[in-house]
Amino acid sequence: MMYYLYAAIWKPLTRSRVSPSAINQQQPSMNVLVIDIGGSNIKILATGQPERIKIPSGEDFTPGQLVALVQKATAEAGWKFEVVTVGFPGVVKQGKIVSDPVNLGKGWMGFDFEQAFGCPVKVINDAAMQALGSYEGGKLLFLGFGTGLGTALVYEHLILPLEGGHLPFRNGTFESHVGNTNLTLLGKKQWKELVIETIERFQNCFQPDEIVLGGGNSKYLEELPPNCRLGSNKNAFSGGFKLWNGKYRF
Repeated sequence: MMYYLYAAIWKPLTRSRVSPSAINQQQPSMNVLVIDIGGSNIKILATGQPERIKIPSGEDFTPGQLVALVQKATAEAGWKFEVVTVGFPGVVKQGKIVSDPVNLGKGWMGFDFEQAFGCPVKVINDAAMQALGSYEGGKLLFLGFGTGLGTALVYEHLILPLEGGHLPFRNGTFESHVGNTNLTLLGKKQWKELVIETIERFQNCFQPDEIVLGGGNSKYLEELPPNCRLGSNKNAFSGGFKLWNGKYRF
């Protein structure tokens, strides 16, 4: 594990520009650092910065490594922050991670990010963070098609993370049918048919005003069902900034 940490620290970090217009509209007056945790990379962005930074993660990646690498990257970039938002790919209750994710290392459950960073921290499910960043009003349902299936609802100041991907569907779960593994196994045509059926099932269940389709695999959906629009992974940063703008319940 120490070798992995050493390799992760010295592997070159990458930067990519983000569109400032939509994100800046969500940024509060304080300096916020948003951390979007993924199974392959950690993406970070701070208030007023034009570029996000990518940090390699992986199946042995721990929260201690995350904190060390984020502090190193922000110090080298000269970023200042007063508070932190952490978007986590798993179950979060009352701001605490309740289980270790399947695609990262151990030690996430109950980890004290505020003590580690030395400032106020809000931890939220990553799909819920992206849903908030996509929210424009009414009742919004977010479906994120990536490694698995991320699901969340937003209504006014209520953010409701869901674990809808784990619900039974056919001979498995929604996540096992529309996740990345089945996309590779079945090919795009059959996978898209399953995605359309999944969207219809969630539409009938939750009756949202709008459905936002996100995640890395949503780009394969050339034709969208009614009442749907494509989101962007960059909306996760908007949600991370927006979380400090008002009294959101999540």
